[in-house]
Amino acid sequence: MGIAGFEPILLVGLDAIRREYGARLAALVGRCMSGYVVVRFVENGDWFADCPIVLDFDGIKAEICHWKFDELSIGWNTVDTTAAISGWECHDLIPGWSRLDERLGPFVGRELREVALLEWRPSSLDLADGTSRWSSLSMRVASTLPTVSTRTASPSVRPIQITSAIDWPEPC
Repeated sequence: MGIAGFEPILLVGLDAIRREYGARLAALVGRCMSGYVVVRFVENGDWFADCPIVLDFDGIKAEICHWKFDELSIGWNTVDTTAAISGWECHDLIPGWSRLDERLGPFVGRELREVALLEWRPSSLDLADGTSRWSSLSMRVASTLPTVSTRTASPSVRPIQITSAIDWPEPC
């Protein structure tokens, strides 16, 4: 896919993800989310989940991309969201950058309070052979979600905290 500046380094497992990205993610705590960009298909507006989501924290852009079930990449200030996405001219649906998302919009102007890495362990451990765990990055707003330390949405989710918590209190 032709996303200008996007060169993901995909990592697997909480230890590798924390080692590579933990300090930079923790440094975002206290900053306000000033904007975001996602990729949607131009024809129907559907979110294209295989592309990075770019979260802007007062000029520091975190480019988050999950791939397959257990791979995560976070880039920093490299993706050019003003350039058209190339390489899709022969497909039925064409991806394009969008600054509209009903899930992310309410968080613009809010201070980031916590970053957490979550590991999901399905009851059978893996769809194929019972060996895999899936990692995910979580950023949350305190007014709408409980804190990491008390979240028990599923017994198979094990929170791993980088800082004290991700929540979004009053506007900056």
